[in-house]
Amino acid sequence: MGTVVDAAPIKETNGSLAEKKPTVVFVLGGPGSGKGTQCSNIVEHFGYTHLSAGDLLRAEIKSGSENGTMIQNMIKEGKIVPSEVTIKLLQRAIEESGNENFLIDGFPRNEENRAAFEVVTGIEPSVVLFFDCPEEVMEKRLLRRNEGRVDDNIETIRKRFRVFLESSIPVIQYYESKGKVRKIDAARPVEEVFESVKAVFTPKTEKAD
Repeated sequence: MGTVVDAAPIKETNGSLAEKKPTVVFVLGGPGSGKGTQCSNIVEHFGYTHLSAGDLLRAEIKSGSENGTMIQNMIKEGKIVPSEVTIKLLQRAIEESGNENFLIDGFPRNEENRAAFEVVTGIEPSVVLFFDCPEEVMEKRLLRRNEGRVDDNIETIRKRFRVFLESSIPVIQYYESKGKVRKIDAARPVEEVFESVKAVFTPKTEKAD
């Protein structure tokens, strides 16, 4: 299937997303915390649509649009893609989807992302899933998973952990103050982690207690 090339920059949408009232769950966790695997499980069991900020940016670059070229140039120059750009891509994906429930993975990366998302979309997440995993466990997983990949040497991995902690922990603390964070112990086997995840998504009426 050919990609529709839209050369125009992403426009402000007229109708606020808040009117559609989608359920948005932010999924946060360090590299190697296993959030990708758990997102797949949530999609399969609970019918959510999984939106990855990174995937959306890569797809926009691939589309050859003016916006995609701008994103590519910024990444090449080592600049951070502005929040507005990522948020508009997420907004468009939500609007074009027939679904009402969304997992947003790897976003917001920092406090500025978080504040901009709420201002632009008028939406607050219903829940923030935080996959909490010790650094040494994530390190082992990444090294095992990416054997032979040059960019995943110990130093690069540790730098990624530092960036995650510095930028994402303030976001988690903000949502903790609003009672929205569900911290999951992600160091356990995949099946055990998903049992904890299921408890977050299962309506209380369906639980034995």
